[in-house]
Amino acid sequence: MKHETSIYVAGHRGMVGSAIVRKLTPLGHRNLLLRSHAEFDLIDQTATREFFKSEKPDYVFLAAARVGGILANSTYRAEFIHDNLVIQTNVIHAAWEAGVKRLMFFGSSCIYPRECPQPIQEQHLLSAPLEMTNRPYALAKIAGIEMCWSYNRQYGTRYTAVMPTNLYGKGDNYHPENSHVLPALIRRVHEAKLKGRSELVVWGTGKPLREFLYADDMAEASVFIMNLPDDQYSRILGDELNEPPLINIGSGQEVSIADLAKTVCRVLEYPGELVFDRSKPDGTPRKLLDTSRLSNIGWQASTALEDGIGQAYADFREHVVDKGYYKG
Repeated sequence: MKHETSIYVAGHRGMVGSAIVRKLTPLGHRNLLLRSHAEFDLIDQTATREFFKSEKPDYVFLAAARVGGILANSTYRAEFIHDNLVIQTNVIHAAWEAGVKRLMFFGSSCIYPRECPQPIQEQHLLSAPLEMTNRPYALAKIAGIEMCWSYNRQYGTRYTAVMPTNLYGKGDNYHPENSHVLPALIRRVHEAKLKGRSELVVWGTGKPLREFLYADDMAEASVFIMNLPDDQYSRILGDELNEPPLINIGSGQEVSIADLAKTVCRVLEYPGELVFDRSKPDGTPRKLLDTSRLSNIGWQASTALEDGIGQAYADFREHVVDKGYYKG
């Protein structure tokens, strides 16, 4: 991507999109197309097609999506499948019509089966049943991968799908019910410390293993992939019959939910006791991505979990607590 290249970051105000903008801006990219939800809604097919027709971006990072944690996925199942299907369908089709050179579709590691060999390779997609708590969201994202693959095969587009592991960082969602596990823990530990509580309740048994990736590392990997020379980029696009244009992005490190909670307590200097509510769901037992395809072409994550949590907490304090959005 040259400095004058037209780049559309869909969802630039979310955690993923904003991280990509933070990565692109210091690299000298001057022609970033950024539109808020208020300016036009990607669920509106006509507005989306008109945007692509008028702006004609060369590159697209499709980071706009409806996302949430285990409770949100279980509660808003219809919205999660509907909104994500519509957004990605509108954008991918409009990108093809406008002649976009490269498009990157962002999925999630929840696309892979609940009981999956570890670490999870791209080839494990659709090899067994999904985790039921996030099945609607996962199916929508699988449809997005298939759509990229289908347009590549039929129309010769060069669209790829990246599957990040559990992300956290600046601009995360700290909603008390709809957030993912790590930002939820940051909020709840902050609240327990603020109110002087002697114990903190954590959902589930604490035994599931998870992999976490700092959002700015994910953005670095995404820009790295989008900037690959044509021959290398072509190799990650898969083939026509057996291999979708899919690549995992992760840290390569996993931690139990119990140890994650302890780490958050340590970083936030909360001395209370952890209590695990075994009546709440655990979700998938283990989820570690095989990122060898990405490491083999020269990229690895660099932010340690404890350092990332510290940066995320500082962002939470600055943009949520200090600005009065937090109601503890």
